[in-house]
Amino acid sequence: MKRILWLAAIAAGSLAVGGANAAPSVERGDYLVNSIAACGSCHTPLGPEGYVATQELGGRLVEETPAFTAIAPNITPAGRVKDWTDAELAKAIREGVRPDGSVIGMPMPFEVYKGLSDTDLASIVMYLRTVPAVENDPGTSAYNVPLPPAWGPPITSVADVPEGVTAEYGAYLAGPVGHCTVCHTTFGPQGPMLDTALGAGGQEFHGPWGTSVAANITPTGLSGYSDAELATIITTGVRPNGSRLLPPMSIGHYAKMKPNDVQAVVLYLRSLPAK
Repeated sequence: MKRILWLAAIAAGSLAVGGANAAPSVERGDYLVNSIAACGSCHTPLGPEGYVATQELGGRLVEETPAFTAIAPNITPAGRVKDWTDAELAKAIREGVRPDGSVIGMPMPFEVYKGLSDTDLASIVMYLRTVPAVENDPGTSAYNVPLPPAWGPPITSVADVPEGVTAEYGAYLAGPVGHCTVCHTTFGPQGPMLDTALGAGGQEFHGPWGTSVAANITPTGLSGYSDAELATIITTGVRPNGSRLLPPMSIGHYAKMKPNDVQAVVLYLRSLPAK
């Protein structure tokens, strides 16, 4: 009953604040999780050949540094989230707060997830409840640095951003949904410097592939590519010269993006202040 009431409230609110998007749906959640949001890029275990399809969203070790050991939890119906209400799961995704009040740590990009619309957030939760249950316990994250008491003030409601080939919708996809702007922004002592170095790149990512460096995705870094070439890079991971992008760019997910969504992201990237 709590779930029904929560979804009904979300649906009513999303229609009231603009009516641009449809009501929450499993289909919308499926599309977001498996394309631009790329949740599996952290939450799906890795094997020698890449993501383990039979353990999709079953959780894994994401990053181990002197500061922390980050483990993405099992977010299938067999994980700890099975005991959370839909509203509690939504709060954990958007605000980084578990039902017991504890704060979820980095690298979950709460800097931008707080901008997820009510409709899309509800759709993601709906979809996660439908995925196959994976019996896997990846462990628990540990932090040797203090976490903030919260990632921001509590969020009551976030309106839909109208879908379309617009820079506004591209900003929404590249920010709150896909968190491209987090990985591709220069990091400082407190994390990505979104106010001063948005999209400027430079952050290093280490893994089995070696070391990859996030590219500058402002007009400065992308000036040598046409819009069509940039769309191809995003969805195939191949540059015009034939070289390939390295992880953690989740090309397998981005390949599933709708062409209009890719074009919206390209429009947004062209609109960023040059860095």
